[in-house]
Amino acid sequence: MSTFTSIIRRVANALLGPSTRAASSAVRTAGLATPPTTTAVSPGRSGRTATVEVDPRAVGAVSIDYAPAVDGDPDPGEIVWTWVPYEERDGRGKDRPVLIVARSTGGWVLAVQLTSKDHSQDGEFVPLGTGGWDSAGRPSWANLDRVFRVHPDGMRREAAQVPRDRFDRVAAGLRSRYGWR
Repeated sequence: MSTFTSIIRRVANALLGPSTRAASSAVRTAGLATPPTTTAVSPGRSGRTATVEVDPRAVGAVSIDYAPAVDGDPDPGEIVWTWVPYEERDGRGKDRPVLIVARSTGGWVLAVQLTSKDHSQDGEFVPLGTGGWDSAGRPSWANLDRVFRVHPDGMRREAAQVPRDRFDRVAAGLRSRYGWR
């Protein structure tokens, strides 16, 4: 190996860290603002079935009814997984659970984002407790400030049903906050 190549390799290792053939693409992308893309696209991420955040005050008359049915379709009272855009609205997001709260027009449903981060002191979140939607058994909270339109083809899977009393707490919060029925 020439002295020039050796110097370049040392500079690259100092800037990027040591590389191996198997990890070379990870090293090349280290420090970039955008993570590497994959060929698999998460349902709900783009196209006509993309999950989109909506203004809950502008969606019109919303009727909340608890109606879970294990049929593969998203129904109020069920938790499904879909691609959810980050709050920064910069095109990034991730696959995460949402609680379906109402039916909307054109076969779409309305949902609120769930999180396992503790929000017990935050009035914008309703505690759901634990359930089959989180394989680690962590308690979840429903974020009443983030409402999404979800298309049946834009969800990854039906995860679980929320017990009626927990759904009713979320519904009461949404009715109070947005005037929904």
